[in-house]
Amino acid sequence: MHGPATSGWLLVALCAAAGSYCLLRLRDSVGEQRGSVGGEALMGFGMAAMAVPAAVLTPPRWVWVGYVVVFGGAALHTLLRAGGSGHRLHHLLGTLAMVYMAGAMALAPAGAHSAHTAGAAGAGSGAPLITGVLLVYYAGYVLWAGARLLPVPATAGPEGGGGTALAGWVERPELALVCRLSMGIAMLAMLLTL
Repeated sequence: MHGPATSGWLLVALCAAAGSYCLLRLRDSVGEQRGSVGGEALMGFGMAAMAVPAAVLTPPRWVWVGYVVVFGGAALHTLLRAGGSGHRLHHLLGTLAMVYMAGAMALAPAGAHSAHTAGAAGAGSGAPLITGVLLVYYAGYVLWAGARLLPVPATAGPEGGGGTALAGWVERPELALVCRLSMGIAMLAMLLTL
């Protein structure tokens, strides 16, 4: 391990890859699924930007306020969409967690910014109760999503396919779950540094 900057860059790469995959999925999504996939792409790229090590870029306070506005708007959009599926509630909690983390960084003293983005635990800029509840939720989510990726016995089904190789790669539900699992792990890592 080369220090906190390495883990920060790995987190940036993980979140940017998840956001990029969601953009690929967005091309083929329609209706309700399109909004969900777009929200996942926003989360992935937003988390990647938040994870950039402070040694490279220490954002001014107004950037954190901008994150609060963007993810607050995303949370409002998720809340106003019809229905109450579990996946939509997960999106809502994710956007609210981003609002919480960005708000904590906006209100934190200047030194806490570098401690958060560099990966140093105990920066102390968040409310311990809220951070703890979010950590418990995301730990449970990561375990649940990971368990869903366990192989199950294959059943005989129709062979075939069609379309391009890229389209087949984008439409695989287990890859979407891997994307969500990756973002859940990244959220856990970011909350641990708060």
